[in-house]
Amino acid sequence: MLAVEEDGVTSMFRRWGAGLSPRAIAVVSAHWEAPGPVRVTGADRPSLIHDFSGFPPELYDLRYPTPGDPTLAADIVKRLESAGMKATLDPRRGIDHGAWVPLLHAFPAAKVPVLEVALPVPRTPELVAQVGKMLAPLRDEGVLLIGSGGLVHNLRRVRFDDKDAPVDGWAGEFDRWVGDRVSTLDPAALADYRRAAHAAESVPTTEHFDPAFFVLGAALPGDRLSTLFEGFHYGNLSMRSFELKP
Repeated sequence: MLAVEEDGVTSMFRRWGAGLSPRAIAVVSAHWEAPGPVRVTGADRPSLIHDFSGFPPELYDLRYPTPGDPTLAADIVKRLESAGMKATLDPRRGIDHGAWVPLLHAFPAAKVPVLEVALPVPRTPELVAQVGKMLAPLRDEGVLLIGSGGLVHNLRRVRFDDKDAPVDGWAGEFDRWVGDRVSTLDPAALADYRRAAHAAESVPTTEHFDPAFFVLGAALPGDRLSTLFEGFHYGNLSMRSFELKP
């Protein structure tokens, strides 16, 4: 619903995007997991995927006609292969809502080329961080690297009837734990999250959590972490967002 709502998160995305001018964007989204080689979207004009159901019709009418970047996609495949990973182009895959919803606010003109890099299956935090590490040099070439997910994401516990519901204690405690660990820019410090209190409730499945390892893996020497947003929707859905800044 963030695609059509106005709140502190969407305002943050707009402010954040207004201060950036990337030549291209590469996104690891919670909504694309794929077995086998690490897949990279290779379409010149990727389609928009409305990968959800049961929402208001206005969401399905939204468009975000961003171009792709096949040359960059091929470069990413080569970089991953140079690290010993199997990687391949996927010319048919479109852009899912984990990518286009935040970009709709951050870069509303849809002029910046966008591609996605799939979360590999099976995977470990270390593998996802390694993907980020191999793509980190692209940051110096004007490519914005984004991990899109959610650090506390348990739809069984979300109170969909109240977006501004009081924050559940278990969710807040785990979110603060994560915030402390990401501030170190050390993927290994975060990789031990299963030992943290309330991890099972907060991360029942890993696909929304793992994009954080991609971002931390892409850290460059001298980077510092800046928190863009800290807070919750629907009682326990963390909207914590952060960026790495040189």
